[in-house]
Amino acid sequence: MAMSDKKILGEMKKGKKLIKTKRGGLPSNGIIEVFCGSMYSGKSRELIRIIDVVKIARQNVIVFKPEIDNRSGNRDVVSHNKDKVSSVVVKTAKEIIKKSSKYDVIGIDEAQFFDNEIIDVVNELANSGRRIIITGLDMDYRGKPFGPIPNLMAIADSVQKLKAVCSVCTRPAQFSFRIDSSNKQVLIGAYGKYQALCRSCFTERQKNF
Repeated sequence: MAMSDKKILGEMKKGKKLIKTKRGGLPSNGIIEVFCGSMYSGKSRELIRIIDVVKIARQNVIVFKPEIDNRSGNRDVVSHNKDKVSSVVVKTAKEIIKKSSKYDVIGIDEAQFFDNEIIDVVNELANSGRRIIITGLDMDYRGKPFGPIPNLMAIADSVQKLKAVCSVCTRPAQFSFRIDSSNKQVLIGAYGKYQALCRSCFTERQKNF
């Protein structure tokens, strides 16, 4: 959101560098927000909720998702409870810069599927005064850091780790356990391929799978 005139003058007096947006002309500080967690933790739902609020405020907003995520079969970002928002499908992170020049708020869903180029892209956008909202899996099915998400968490202004409900014991779950036999790190899917598990149940399942 734009800073008040009084605050702008105060920042200028302190000698702080303010970034001008390309759209409104008023100085604005960019921000990177990351929402991460396991499967079924409500990451996309949180993105959709924020985008709805941003639209009510009449801010210019656009949402991107990687081409590899074809679960919904269309260009929408769709949560597991069927909430949805329109998005632009891109093959590479660099396309986001080209297609977001007119927007103040930029959503990026399933960011774990981008390569490390997304880190520089997000920094560039935030440094130009944009609000960037990112969602993604922080760990893969083995419980290992997934793609660029750890680095995006490191550069973020705020990070929220969302949790699902363990499908075994109903405690808070932060792991995505794969029940499919594939050993590929990237396996697109949800129901029938993954379970959300707490640490205890995940560790036990890992021993026996």
